[in-house]
Amino acid sequence: MRIDKFLWSVRYFKTRNMATIACKKGQIKVNEQTVKPSREVYPMDKIRVRKNQIDHQLTILDIPESRVGAKLVDVYRKDTTPKEAFVHNELLKNAKEHYRKKGLGRPTKKDRRDIEGYLDESE
Repeated sequence: MRIDKFLWSVRYFKTRNMATIACKKGQIKVNEQTVKPSREVYPMDKIRVRKNQIDHQLTILDIPESRVGAKLVDVYRKDTTPKEAFVHNELLKNAKEHYRKKGLGRPTKKDRRDIEGYLDESE
């Protein structure tokens, strides 16, 4: 099975065209080699997919006939992505650094809502 079709089948990409574009950009590697979308994959191949700033690592266990349901994805691949890859992404998501210093000028709309909500609860 082609790599773009496999990644679409196991739901790493919403469309096959998106998987093809990712291959052409060099975001897909099979056994540590950048591949074209037409590259054939086989069981026990190791795939690295760069998606949303995370390097997903997976091992092919079996080749599906066609696109599979979300519950059946684990039958066809084993996810070996290290936990550290997700931790860094979560830290970036949860960082709530304001773009200006507190106490200078008018409060932001969010800050004003928080202040109004605080005042309404205390009554």
